[in-house]
Amino acid sequence: MPSPDTTPDLTTLHPRLPSPLQESEDERFTRRGLRLLLKRDDLIHPELIGNKWRKLAPNLEAAAGRTVLTFGGAYSNHLRATAAAGRLLGLPTVGVVRGQELADRPLNPSLARCVADGMRLHFIDRSTYRHKSEPSTLAAVLHAAGAQDAYVVPEGGSNTLAVRGCRALGEELRGQADVVAVACGTGGTLAGLAAGLDAGQRALAVPVLKGGFLEDDVRRLQAGAFGGPRGDWRLDDRFHFGGYARTSPELDAFARDFEQRHSVPVEGLYVAKLLYGLVTLAEEGAFPRGTAVAAVVTGSPFPA
Repeated sequence: MPSPDTTPDLTTLHPRLPSPLQESEDERFTRRGLRLLLKRDDLIHPELIGNKWRKLAPNLEAAAGRTVLTFGGAYSNHLRATAAAGRLLGLPTVGVVRGQELADRPLNPSLARCVADGMRLHFIDRSTYRHKSEPSTLAAVLHAAGAQDAYVVPEGGSNTLAVRGCRALGEELRGQADVVAVACGTGGTLAGLAAGLDAGQRALAVPVLKGGFLEDDVRRLQAGAFGGPRGDWRLDDRFHFGGYARTSPELDAFARDFEQRHSVPVEGLYVAKLLYGLVTLAEEGAFPRGTAVAAVVTGSPFPA
């Protein structure tokens, strides 16, 4: 266990940066004069995958050896990545889980993996969870979890440090594509990605949650990280398939087909929705001929 105020050395985890960019021949794009590129952030690290690395790394350094406390639902990839980081770096972690009713049920594979990686789970009711960012509620949650001195990372990992960390993703893609597309949950990856791209490039985001709140969140995140709006970006909220952790037989079949075509594991909650959206947009003629579209593969399927 690191001593207090000891910054973990993330280079010991040997991240693969910059992540590979590979061209993928796909007739659904090529017949429309488009190029499809895959930005393989899923290959950065086998457990701290994709945007989880980019968002968590600066926060883990800022924690300086303190307990890291963060938030998520029962199937949160962010919770799993934080727990894995704790195990790999010897940092204590606490996961505040949405849904007090889950405390008396057997853990699902996602939460069980968190516990196996050393994360201590603390369940709270959904009403409290909705107000978790309010100072008084957060203080009460920290006290109840016995983690008053913890370093707090918000749900999904999206804060000022995370947004600045994701700017490197855009910088790695400068001059490589006309459109860079990413799936979004809390907006931090998009906020940083758009800021890192070059003039003339644009970012396209596919939200995986319903609600239409993400545009304001991205603007707020960019204001906090950079002092104001950055980059050319837009959202297409048609491909959430009912909301977070929701899929359909059609989406599942699409993901299996894409895997077979390209030998790329397709994570179902984010990446599948992004790729499905890009194929649909290509079929709709949303991209002019000659456009190079880069899809950011932000994660891969976690083992159960």
